[in-house]
Amino acid sequence: MTYDVISPDGTYESDRPGRLLRTECVALIPLLRSAGDAAFAAPTCCPGWTVRDVLAHCSAVLDRVIESRFEDGAFTAAGNDRDIADRADWPNSRIVDELEHGMTHAGGPIAASKGLLDGVALGEWVHAGDVRDAWGLPGAYGGDGLGDALPLLAAFSKQRAALPLHADLDGFDEPLILGVNDGSRPPARFIGDASTLVRLYAGRPLTDSAFELAGATPEELSIFS
Repeated sequence: MTYDVISPDGTYESDRPGRLLRTECVALIPLLRSAGDAAFAAPTCCPGWTVRDVLAHCSAVLDRVIESRFEDGAFTAAGNDRDIADRADWPNSRIVDELEHGMTHAGGPIAASKGLLDGVALGEWVHAGDVRDAWGLPGAYGGDGLGDALPLLAAFSKQRAALPLHADLDGFDEPLILGVNDGSRPPARFIGDASTLVRLYAGRPLTDSAFELAGATPEELSIFS
């Protein structure tokens, strides 16, 4: 398996974030619609947030992107908490409806941002992994969207000026190059599966999957605030 950061003609693949969202929508929404209310109350790895809180945050962010509403502390911790509180009286089904709409329609506005909002799609995909992880389901931080998520992760790590890292991933033919190599330190090296790499960069709890990390600590890799 390979992953291409750019399309075959050498141009930026602007539909990648939207495709990631649509792929995840097909996989996640049926799970949410079949879940009982107790499942939405399950705690997640996001401090203080239940599954319902994560989903309310995700649906609110995509709604803001679609409507170009970036005021009132959008995408800040306080703004996120306010978005969740605004949906406190909604039934779970309404949150799922809003999330499905956002995952289906946010690709165009994200593409129009020319990379500025690509991290939104990546964050939504990571949060979908948080839900699966909270429910003990397989495929957290993996699945069919991984081929789009990894190039977005590499690009996002460069936006965040993360330390350089060379990742050799199980099942992939080519290495993934992350971060910015400014010559101040040699690139770190990761060998292992892709979902573990995502967990490291997203600051999520690690599983018992075997991996090798040299030249950096897990704490240094986390780029999600």
